[in-house]
Amino acid sequence: MSQIEDKTNVLLPSWIFKKAQDKEHLKDLVLQYMKRYPEYRVKSIKNGFAICIKS
Repeated sequence: MSQIEDKTNVLLPSWIFKKAQDKEHLKDLVLQYMKRYPEYRVKSIKNGFAICIKS
């Protein structure tokens, strides 16, 4: 199976974007939040979603 088929979009809560002070802080908050989904690895953040690959 290719990685394209394994992509999953995880909707991120709005509080992450409100709380983030800068891009680096946003990244840290997203990675902290995504610990709830240990089977997913974040590849990027786009339009309020974490674009993930299933590990």
